Parts: sequence; structure tokens; C-alpha cells
Amino acid sequence: MSNWRDQALALAGVFQAAILVERLAKTGTAPAEQMETAVYSLFQQNPETTEDVYGGVEKLLPGLRGARQLLATRSHPEYTDCLRYVLSILYLQRQLAKKPDLLSIIGSRLEKAHVQTDHFGVGHENVYANLASIYSDTLSTFRFRIQVLGDFNFLQQQRIANQIRTMLFAGVRSAMLWRQLGGRRLHLLFQRKKLIAAMDALISKYESLEHSPREH
Repeated sequence: MSNWRDQALALAGVFQAAILVERLAKTGTAPAEQMETAVYSLFQQNPETTEDVYGGVEKLLPGLRGARQLLATRSHPEYTDCLRYVLSILYLQRQLAKKPDLLSIIGSRLEKAHVQTDHFGVGHENVYANLASIYSDTLSTFRFRIQVLGDFNFLQQQRIANQIRTMLFAGVRSAMLWRQLGGRRLHLLFQRKKLIAAMDALISKYESLEHSPREH
């Protein structure tokens, strides 16, 4: 039986990464906290729960809102290319799943990259450069490549290119989690109501926590 709550979270991780790719490509910038959540997710190799991959459900609220909007309306001007990135990421993950040798290379290189975060922190340029190189050496070798559209001035900058590749990498990681939880592309068509209901429940619960006064 499908766990729609966990599937909704993993799918929100894919959408959040795709939204960040679009923002970076078109504006040259994206919320640092959301990008760090994506980087953090890449290093969670043996999580106990789905939310542990992201450091908490509240970290995925932007992705939950974006996924909910796109699944409900199928189009939204704010996320012009986002759905194309989501579907491309899901396809790329399926290709990767057929290559266990590549998966093990990615796993071992991620372990080394994780050590780097102890020195620099997850948001450092060196960490992005390292993760982008893992993506380029593995996922970019497939015949199918994700075409990122945006402002040429931003896409040409190495720092932004590294961030975009890292976000795509994080999207593939979330797509892998989604598949492990029983997620299928057909669910986006035939189980949308269940996914939207799960997203609505998560958004209403965690938005209220987000706005509630905290004790000090």
C-alpha cells in the first residue's frame, strides 16, 4: 500500500530542486536555505524517516506548495519550466537505476564530499563545485541530458552552473527516494487527488507551526 504522505514529501523534494534550478537559471540567485536543504539531502544515505533526508518537513514547504499548485492546475506561470525539469529528473533517475556501477561510484564520491562539508559547511562554493563534478562525471554522461533554459549571462558563470548541477543532482536523489517509496510516474496522472490531499495536510500542519510563536 502506498504511503502518500512520504511519497508527497519525496516528490516535494524533486519539485523544490526543479524550482531552484529554474530560479538560478533565470535570476542567478535562489534562497540559500533551500539550496542547503538540497545539498544536505544528498548526504543522507541511510535515513530513518523520509523527513530525515531533508532535516524536517518544514524545509520542504516551498516544494510542497509548488508541487501542490502544479499538480492541481497543471500549469502555473510562476513555474514555466519547472514541470519539464521534474519529468526530466524522474526520467534521468530511471536511467541511473539501471546502472548499479555508476550508483556505487556516486555513493563513494558523496562520502568523500561529505567530509568536505565538515571543513567548509554545506553552502560553500567548494562543496557545490565538488557535487557538480560528481553530477557531470556520472549523470551528464547519459545520452539524455537535461536542457536548462535561462539567462545566458547566469548560465555561463561557473558558480551558478555548479549550483544548478547540484540542484539537479539533489532532484535525482529525491526521485530515487520517491521510487523507493513506491512512487510511479503514472501516479502524477491517476493518483493526483491522493498526492494533493497528502500535500494539503502537510502544508496546513507545518505552515501553522511555522507561524506559531516559539518559546525562548
